[in-house]
Amino acid sequence: MTDYELLDSGNGLKLERFGNATLSRPSALAVWPPQKPALWRTATASFDRKGGLTWQGRNKLPESWAVKLRGLRFKLSTTDFGHLGIFPETFEIWDRITSAIKKAETPPQFLNLFAYSGGATLAAAHAGAACCHLDASKGMVDWAKENATLNGLEKAPIRWIVDDVHKFLEREGRRGRIYDAVLLDPPSFGHGAKGELYKIEQDLTKTLNLIRPLLSKKPLFVMLTCHTPGFSPMILANILRSFRKDGSIEKGEMLLTGAPDILSLPSGTWACWKP
Repeated sequence: MTDYELLDSGNGLKLERFGNATLSRPSALAVWPPQKPALWRTATASFDRKGGLTWQGRNKLPESWAVKLRGLRFKLSTTDFGHLGIFPETFEIWDRITSAIKKAETPPQFLNLFAYSGGATLAAAHAGAACCHLDASKGMVDWAKENATLNGLEKAPIRWIVDDVHKFLEREGRRGRIYDAVLLDPPSFGHGAKGELYKIEQDLTKTLNLIRPLLSKKPLFVMLTCHTPGFSPMILANILRSFRKDGSIEKGEMLLTGAPDILSLPSGTWACWKP
């Protein structure tokens, strides 16, 4: 049995199982009625945004626990924003990344921007890539390092960077650093390591312009994922087409899926440029 499962969704919520913990959390796009109303009563804990950000039943959960996902182990912990340290809708993105890396003639250099707790970084490292993992939050980078240790990858070729993304990319350009594959999951609104403001509508084009000179002569891909409302797969594809006129672009929705009788839940979008 897998350590993750979408059990149901509806009424603006999603019901998921992470290991032995069943959790109810908000999902604005789940506008249909739940398929299995009785199942929701089995939730170990729930997170509610109404009237403030609060967990109900948080004391029933351990301070942290580990799950195995796509062959890798990850530390989970409840946060004050309702997150757990992993986004299951990105699992298929990991699969696409690892498939490309395994097909590469030589171990590629993989750059993960806005990299959170390291799911894609560790998937890429496990597949044989040398990785650079960047996030503006030291706490998240430390969490990613813990996940690396859980998987015996603490000595893998991974550079752990806490920095503002634009300042980092500018320095990499001056250094002549080259990457074969890039993943970026820009926030709708965020801050750099020293409080620098990032807004996806204003800053994503600049981010991609700074990435362009860092690509190797034979790049594998540039993958763009997004959780910003209104940024459809076509919008992401158009952004990448403006970034590179050559090559091909794939696009789609990131979905949470469960058993065949469970409705799939859209949870973000993606687009990928390949030469």
